[in-house]
Amino acid sequence: MSLQEHPHHHAHGAGHGHSLVPSDPALRTKALESLLTEKGLVDPAAIDAWIDAYERRIGPRRGAAIVARAWVDADFKRRLLQDANAAIAPFGFLGREAQHVVVLENTAAIHNMIVCTLCSCYPWGLLGLPPRWYKAAPYRARAVIDPRGVLREFGLELDEATEVRVWDSTAEIRYMVLPQRPEGSEHMTEEQLAELVTRDSMIGVAQVQVAKAAAR
Repeated sequence: MSLQEHPHHHAHGAGHGHSLVPSDPALRTKALESLLTEKGLVDPAAIDAWIDAYERRIGPRRGAAIVARAWVDADFKRRLLQDANAAIAPFGFLGREAQHVVVLENTAAIHNMIVCTLCSCYPWGLLGLPPRWYKAAPYRARAVIDPRGVLREFGLELDEATEVRVWDSTAEIRYMVLPQRPEGSEHMTEEQLAELVTRDSMIGVAQVQVAKAAAR
């Protein structure tokens, strides 16, 4: 069973109804939201707009634009890998959750993978809302202990000669992967290339493929 499909998988059988009950953090969040709404301290519409912005308009699109630029502009790529914050700053994408970013390049010899073992530090301003599995304990623990096994569960089988490096994000430093440019994309525009880039490829649990452009 993959981490994507079962981020909270445990030994109980599928027939147990309690497996459908929201997690304790989810219940606490909902209760807090209801209390703040009842007291008139927050507007539910504003919360919905904020979530929509991070899921759809920001989503992985900002990070994808950075990746596409690096693929077509060698000088930008050099600056991005040298000092990501300085290179990204002109795009206006560096919000509170995207400061102190380090970009790591995937190559045929090295595959980088991001995790946050302590909580779920993540560059929201570039990648949008983190997926559930990224915050789940199984991913956070196993990504460090058995990264190749985790990647296989995401459908990514790497050559044994490829070195896998796992980077632990913190409140001070957040990482983003610069995935390899896929074969068959040589004649694509920067905008078309950005459409190929997925959030998972910028976390390092997937590779970019031309054939998956429509599935983004």
